[in-house]
Amino acid sequence: MKNNYQICKNCVMDTSDPEITFDENGICDFCDNFNNIILNSWDSEGNNYNELMKIAEKIKREGKRKEYDCIIGISGGVDSSYLAYVAKEIMGLRPLMLTVDTGWNLNVANENVHQLLKKLGLDLETVVVNWEEMKDLQLAFLKSQVPYQDTPQDHAIFAGLYNYAAKHRIKYVFTGANYSTEGVKPPQEWTYLNDIKMIKDIHNTFGNIKLKTFPLCGMFKYKLYYRYFKGLKVVHPLNYIKYEKDEVVSLLKEKFGWEEYENKHYENIFTRFYEGYYLPRKFGYDKRKIYFSNLILTNQMSRDEAMEKLKKNPYSEEQAMLDLEYICDKLDIKKAYFIELINGTNKTFRDYKNNAKIIKLAIKLAKIVGIEKRNFRV
Repeated sequence: MKNNYQICKNCVMDTSDPEITFDENGICDFCDNFNNIILNSWDSEGNNYNELMKIAEKIKREGKRKEYDCIIGISGGVDSSYLAYVAKEIMGLRPLMLTVDTGWNLNVANENVHQLLKKLGLDLETVVVNWEEMKDLQLAFLKSQVPYQDTPQDHAIFAGLYNYAAKHRIKYVFTGANYSTEGVKPPQEWTYLNDIKMIKDIHNTFGNIKLKTFPLCGMFKYKLYYRYFKGLKVVHPLNYIKYEKDEVVSLLKEKFGWEEYENKHYENIFTRFYEGYYLPRKFGYDKRKIYFSNLILTNQMSRDEAMEKLKKNPYSEEQAMLDLEYICDKLDIKKAYFIELINGTNKTFRDYKNNAKIIKLAIKLAKIVGIEKRNFRV
C-alpha cells in the first residue's frame, strides 16, 4: 500500500482504506456516492422544515395520551445534544432522554447532559450496563485483535436504546445520525457493522463470564421484529434542517454552557484512546479523515484546513499515556500486557464467525428500496 499511496483530490480519504477506488480525475468513491446519490435525495440547505413539522404533528397525535411521544439516546456529544434541542424546542415534542452508562464517559459529557436536560426540562432514564460483563466483553475484543474496539460500547448503547423503546412501547426513536456530518460511512475495515454473530463468537473465544444482562440486539430483531411487529419507527430530524457543526456548537455553548471536545466522539475516555491512539498506531486508520471529509463535502471545512489538522496528532501523547494507564486500571490488566495486545497480530471480522454475507444482502436491498444511501462495503 505504501508504494501505491493515493489520496482523494477532493476530500482526504486515502488508501488507508484498502477498498477505496478513484475515478480518472482522482476523486474517490466516497465523494462520488455523496455527490451523486446522497445529494439527490437530501437538501443540505435544510429546506424540509415543513416536512419535519408534519412528522412532529403526527407524533404528537399518536402520543397524545402517553407520557412521552418519542425517545432519544443522549451521550453529551454535539449530535445528540442538538437533537434534544430540536425535538423539544423546534418540534415541540415530549421526548424521554435515555443514556446508556458503559462505564467510560468523561465527567464533562455527564455535565453536558445534566445542564442540557435541566434547561430543557426533560426527563432522563439511565441504563447501567453491568460493569463486569462490559469489562469481560471489552477485554475479549482487545484479545481478538480486531480494529472495532468500540463495538462493545456501540452495541450496548444501540441495543439499550431500542430494547428500552420496545419494552416501554415508545414508538418513535430519534437518532442524531445525519448526512451533514456523517454522510461518509467509515470503511468496513475500520468500523465493522452490527454483527451479533461476530460479537458472540469473540466473546465465546476470549470471554470468561456469561453476558446475562448485557444489552444485545441483532439485525433481525432491530430491522424486522422491532419495526414490523413492535411498530418502532426511526426518525432522523437533523436531515430535515440545516445543520452546520460550528453554528450548532455555538448555540449549545450559548444556551446550555455545553463544553466542546477536541474531536468527534471524544466525550468518552475509551473512545478517545481508541480513535486517537490505538487505531492509528495499530492499524494506520485515522478516523478524522472520515469526519473531515464529510465536512469538506458539506462545505463546512476546506481541504487545506483538513490536511493541516491531519498533520497533528489526534490528541497529545501525554494524555494518551494517561488514558492508557486509566484503561489498564479499569480493566484490571497490566500496562505491559495492554501494550503487548496493541503490538499483536492484526485481525478482522473474517477471522471470526460472522454474518457478513447476510448483512451484505440486507444492505443491497436497503439501497434498492432507498432506505440506505451511504457508501457501505462488506
